[in-house]
Amino acid sequence: MKHITALLVLLALALGAGAQEKKDIEKTGLSFGGFPIVAFDQDKGFQLGALANLYDFGKEGWYPNPRQQLYVEASWFTKGSQLYVLSYDNRFLIPGVRFSFAAQFSNEKAFDFYGFNGYGSYYDSSLPTAYYKMARMVPYGKLDFTGRITDHFFWKFGYHFKYFILDEYKNDNLLPLPYGKSLFSWYKSLGFIEADEYKGGMTSAWRAGLCYDSRDVENAPSRGIWADAFMEWAPKWMGTNKPYGRYYAVLRQYLPLSGDKLVFAYRANIQGFIGKPGFYALPFEPVLGPGYDRDGFGGYRTIRGLMRNRIQGLSVCYFNTELRWKFLNTTVLNQNLSLGANIFFDGGRVLKDYTDVSVDPSWPVTYPDRFPSQLSSGGPERFHLAAGGGLRFILNRNFIIAVDYGRPFDRQDNAKGSLYINTGYLF
Repeated sequence: MKHITALLVLLALALGAGAQEKKDIEKTGLSFGGFPIVAFDQDKGFQLGALANLYDFGKEGWYPNPRQQLYVEASWFTKGSQLYVLSYDNRFLIPGVRFSFAAQFSNEKAFDFYGFNGYGSYYDSSLPTAYYKMARMVPYGKLDFTGRITDHFFWKFGYHFKYFILDEYKNDNLLPLPYGKSLFSWYKSLGFIEADEYKGGMTSAWRAGLCYDSRDVENAPSRGIWADAFMEWAPKWMGTNKPYGRYYAVLRQYLPLSGDKLVFAYRANIQGFIGKPGFYALPFEPVLGPGYDRDGFGGYRTIRGLMRNRIQGLSVCYFNTELRWKFLNTTVLNQNLSLGANIFFDGGRVLKDYTDVSVDPSWPVTYPDRFPSQLSSGGPERFHLAAGGGLRFILNRNFIIAVDYGRPFDRQDNAKGSLYINTGYLF
């Protein structure tokens, strides 16, 4: 979510404060941030709305990690989507257990669909953007619990629910599509998307796993390791239309090169399904613990510079590497403010295809009135790579406004670069 208004306010405060380095003020009690959103995402368009973030640092000893926090957002995007989020995280109410819940509703009239298996599905930038769109509505809810085993070792357990309502994209601009069909429509007619799932379905799942976390600060770390591994089980008896299992493992490490001013951070991830879920369950980066599932793979939360959902498969992996430089630490109006910059190199690929999407090369010749040529133009999968840089505006070491620009190495992943103005570090 992109917060240009808040960004400009913080920048003005920082410039007024000068470049004098100051030690953090230890915050206690409540810290509230409420902002109108005037924002931008290359995949979703301009964003209008509002958000509120409430942090409770309690008495002395909690800062910089809040003992509880609440996040509320309502947003509308110019490319035809809406997002409503309520998220809460608590570390003290249940002794020895941290719990978090989230409720989210997204309604996207122009949801990105570029096919399955990465480069196995050819992207033709000359086609109207409507060719790579569909409609998707998703109510989502989750409840997760985290308990301490040792100082840095934790167990996690939770329940996650999604209900998908899918439809064709309403092509209001009336630009002609190849043979009158979107890619989503072609996938349905060719059987790549099965008849019992193209209108949507439900996933109802348990997640359980382990976590190692030695970060010094949770939302803006400068040192430590954060690793997660969990399994997800979505059986039919719990309401899942197409039952499946899922495995997930991720390693994140933060290496200080010059105190907390210069940090090298990386994230390496592998995940996949056991069984074959409905295709609608594919494009998500799952979360067990604080936060909520994000759209992936490609886009701000996973691989910057790539088009959102460019990488979809039964098993995928991706990595992020980032050099973070914090060039100013100061205080403004009794608030801790830091400014930073970063450069990054991201990548990912499909490890196991979701389904065979190859089309016999002779079909477009034999049946020129039935198949657009790009359907038979997919190539072998390989790593999708992108690089870029950005800025960070950090308030009280928790509320972070991020500005990033990423550009892929291959035009198959995006014919142009992508600009993101969002909240939080990527990881």
